[in-house]
Amino acid sequence: MADIYAYITHKGGVADDSALELVTAAKKIDAAAAVTAIVTGSGAELDAVANAVAASYAKVIKVNHDALAYPNAEVIRKLLVNILPADAIVLVPNDTFGMDLGPGLSIKLDSTFVADVVDIEGVDGGLLKVIRQEYSGMVSTHVTADISGGAVINLRPGAFAPDESKSAGGSVEDKSADCGDLTAKRIFLEVVEAEVGDVDITKSDVLVSVGRGIEDEENIEIAQELADAMGAVVSCSRPIVDAKWLEKSRQVGTSGQTVKPKVYMACGISGSFQHLGGIKGSPFIVAINKNVKAPIFQVADVGIEADILEFLPELTEAIQQI
Repeated sequence: MADIYAYITHKGGVADDSALELVTAAKKIDAAAAVTAIVTGSGAELDAVANAVAASYAKVIKVNHDALAYPNAEVIRKLLVNILPADAIVLVPNDTFGMDLGPGLSIKLDSTFVADVVDIEGVDGGLLKVIRQEYSGMVSTHVTADISGGAVINLRPGAFAPDESKSAGGSVEDKSADCGDLTAKRIFLEVVEAEVGDVDITKSDVLVSVGRGIEDEENIEIAQELADAMGAVVSCSRPIVDAKWLEKSRQVGTSGQTVKPKVYMACGISGSFQHLGGIKGSPFIVAINKNVKAPIFQVADVGIEADILEFLPELTEAIQQI
């Protein structure tokens, strides 16, 4: 089988949670593979990330260049074509950046591309069997992809359990001299930080998150009463923000905030991949939904089939009596 590579995203000198998830995914492709991580960037923060990632990967390729200070997919595609073998299997997180990087990279490498993979069933000869989700997670699709000539596989963040073993003891190889031409038509201008409202949901250990199941703006008070009883903060999915029932700073998801709570209560939330993409750190997820087929139940640690308008007040009362 071809060599497996994992592209590692990072910020502020810290690797994204997906770095450990890619290890798990790689082992599902080939349990015996010595997976190589690729870390790109500029400056001292790059060294910190590369050294940390080496605990989980057999080998880390580090590329330091001023043009890589900001993760520009156009630039990084050029770089990866220069340093990867033609038949490489490349794992990339299916986040905003990964969705920009992956398809074009597969074209440059003339290899197979598979997007938004949520599970890997294994390899049969040169065929990789994976699972994707359609219709906001309501349908699972079993896909067979020919990876005999290489592949770029985008993996949904949070879909694979992180490999916490950190026992690889890998080496770091500096390939900065092999960058080649990294000029690009698209240039980075600036980072505009998201507005923080009256409450910063990214700092909370416990979130009570509401979705369409709350039905009416006035009913958000039910969730707030539960949050008060638990010492938690109320967050939400995108439909609540679109309805202007809560401010944007309360939204969890790929187009909202990324949160890392210890406990996440999903109340009346279906669990689309856009929403789940904003939940990091493997929290304990409690899902409450009257639709037993809601995708959120597939990732929840505890699932409760109930109408949140009836269940939440009862839960609040029970907690207050403790």
